[in-house]
Amino acid sequence: MEQRLFLAACIMYAFTLMTRYLTKKQKLNTAKAFGYWHASFLFIILLCAAYLLLFVMGGGTGEPVGTGKIVASIVVAAICAVYGFFHGQKADAKKQEKIKKADLEWSNTVYFAGFVAAFVMFFFIQAFKIPSASMHNTLLEGDHLFVNKAVYGFRIPLTNIRFGQFEEIKPGDIIVFRFPAKDRQQQNCGGSQYGKDFVKRVIAMPGDTVQVINGRPWVNGKELPQQDYELYEDIERTPYFEEEDKARYQKVWEEHQLDNYLGLYLRDSFGPVTVPENTYFVMGDNRDNSCDSRFWGPVPRENIKGKAWFIHWPFSRIRWIK
Repeated sequence: MEQRLFLAACIMYAFTLMTRYLTKKQKLNTAKAFGYWHASFLFIILLCAAYLLLFVMGGGTGEPVGTGKIVASIVVAAICAVYGFFHGQKADAKKQEKIKKADLEWSNTVYFAGFVAAFVMFFFIQAFKIPSASMHNTLLEGDHLFVNKAVYGFRIPLTNIRFGQFEEIKPGDIIVFRFPAKDRQQQNCGGSQYGKDFVKRVIAMPGDTVQVINGRPWVNGKELPQQDYELYEDIERTPYFEEEDKARYQKVWEEHQLDNYLGLYLRDSFGPVTVPENTYFVMGDNRDNSCDSRFWGPVPRENIKGKAWFIHWPFSRIRWIK
């Protein structure tokens, strides 16, 4: 979302600069020229709004939103632009100045708000809504929370370079990350997860050996102590079975395809695997109802956006996240 906000802000800023240039060169003095300018403003700002709105409507993952919605957005923007052309062309000089002032105020507001919002979302805080029950009872479906993006280091936009790290990632941290899929065709947990943000708890670090036996996580040959936040169902467990071809098992897991071979079996019986360098093993607190690293592999460091920080809605759920 922050990239889209930044792009929309750049477009409106460029429009503002162009308007100042045209005004200085007295290129907007004729009725026809002013009509074209006002039409351009309406068309551009409405398309920017649609660009952001359709992204949100698509779930915030960059998934295609459908040709119909895109065409409808363009048609609406074009109709408003045509109206703007005739409205601007018919305006007298005093009315034109009033229209120009209002348009520039909107343009300035959009690009300033866009730059500020993009800056905050790039470096500091991002809003996130819990989409599923995988983190019960720590995080409930529908919880709105803030993600601290600075705590693990500031990321330079459009790169994987970080600096100014305040904390190291450690077991027990609840992190928000972009799902590790390189293309939209990758299928995990019943469908494509490409571009989606996930929230899980870190279980193991780079270099650790991980197994799941009878649904319980083991790290480096030891069963992890059960914590209050873990949720298990009273169900029959699949007996643990260790694969003979461990190298192939590790390879398929690292390629995020293991669930396509073993499916739900992995809930109770998994591993052993070694967490690769610069990646992390994560699980949901709702252990029996979580699509996590057991199924689709490790989380690369560059995919981690930040640490789940604070629930701000609903009101009854306001709290720091632990």
